[in-house]
Amino acid sequence: MDKTYEAIMARKNEILLKSVGLDYKEFENDGIGFDFEKMMDSTGYDYDLMETIQRDNGVGNTPLLDLKNITKLARKYAKPGYGAKILLKDEACNASGSFKARRASISVYHAKKLGFKGVIAATSGNYGAAVASQAAKHGLKCIIVQECYDSELKGQPEIIEKARKCEAFGAEVVRLTVGPELFYQLLLLLEETGYFNASLYTPFGIGGVETLGYELAIQTKEKYGKFPESVVCTNAGGGNLTGTARGLLRANADSLVIAASVNLSGLHMASDKDFNKKSFTTGHTGFGIPFSINPDRSDVPRSAGRPLRYMDEYYTVSQGEVFFVTEMLAELEGLERGPAGNTSLAVAFSLAQKMKEDEIIVVQETEYTGAGKHIQPQLSFAIENGINVEFGNPKDEVPGKSIILPRNPSLISARKLNIDDLRKSYLRSVIKVHSLTKNNLVDTDYLCEELRIDKNKLEKLLGEI
Repeated sequence: MDKTYEAIMARKNEILLKSVGLDYKEFENDGIGFDFEKMMDSTGYDYDLMETIQRDNGVGNTPLLDLKNITKLARKYAKPGYGAKILLKDEACNASGSFKARRASISVYHAKKLGFKGVIAATSGNYGAAVASQAAKHGLKCIIVQECYDSELKGQPEIIEKARKCEAFGAEVVRLTVGPELFYQLLLLLEETGYFNASLYTPFGIGGVETLGYELAIQTKEKYGKFPESVVCTNAGGGNLTGTARGLLRANADSLVIAASVNLSGLHMASDKDFNKKSFTTGHTGFGIPFSINPDRSDVPRSAGRPLRYMDEYYTVSQGEVFFVTEMLAELEGLERGPAGNTSLAVAFSLAQKMKEDEIIVVQETEYTGAGKHIQPQLSFAIENGINVEFGNPKDEVPGKSIILPRNPSLISARKLNIDDLRKSYLRSVIKVHSLTKNNLVDTDYLCEELRIDKNKLEKLLGEI
């Protein structure tokens, strides 16, 4: 068969249908929308079954930790009576060292059930390790396709570390330079091998995260007599937040769902020039913003990660603040954890100071750390790439040019994004793709569900754009 880029992309839908086992046409509406809940229910896995699958494969039931010393530090900078209790769901205790094991557990189980001989995932790291770990448990082959290098074949320590983790679980890692070849290579390998597409964005993957939201809600209720007031989720592709929020709803928790990302504004994630100018490989605005306003940019026709349906607030922090908080967690709580969850911890540390002492804010995940994920190699790599690293005020940090570690913890300050701006960007994208006007705008009910607004608010936003 023709294996040129154009030919493979032309066969995209056929390849994806065979490799995922879901016919996404079944979920499409007549207009621009689709039936999200029907897609989520299509897997055949209810909550109890997912929980059982995870428990049998070293996933879930992770501890909820009270960060007593970090809470004390937050209260030091809060006014009297303020400074919420900060809790942390320690997902590094999963088999592969991150919450991504929850996503992989259901996907790989399903691949085994359908008789696939192997699984493939396109990912920069933690999810790849999770897929490889679960594939090892089920005796399946595993290939991970990873954007690893710029055009000079320079790779970040954190990305190289994640590749080593995948290989340690027995996966074959296909390392690529940054660019459009990632999706092409994924499709090519799926077609050549006949393996299962263990995508991050299938309902199997997102459904697996629902156990995380439910667990932390029930654990908090049992230990402290109430659900948390706020839950902070590091946001990249949207699946983490979507699954966690759905789990919270299942537990009937009325917690505020807060998205957190590292601010990398001005850097383009598909740019060879910018690729190594960033010091965070996930959990940043380079993924968080595009996947919020256009969730279907993923490797399946309809992504199950749809964060605008669930997020109440969205905050960003700087690279320097997250590096600082990573050190803070290690030195004050004796927990050495990787940067993804510490993005949420930096936001939680800032927000806790504005909440009352009797309130609870939960950081909903941690990730393992290793040689390349430590602060030192990442900062050293930044300096080698011309990034200025210094202590000062993080608000002065310029992504791609500087990393500013806060002179003291009082300077850690989460910046709130305007979700209505994201909603308008989403609408602009829909209007452009479908050539819509006010006269032929269809599926308004769907748009209201997608953006978590009523029709009056939809009309207002449409008027503003």
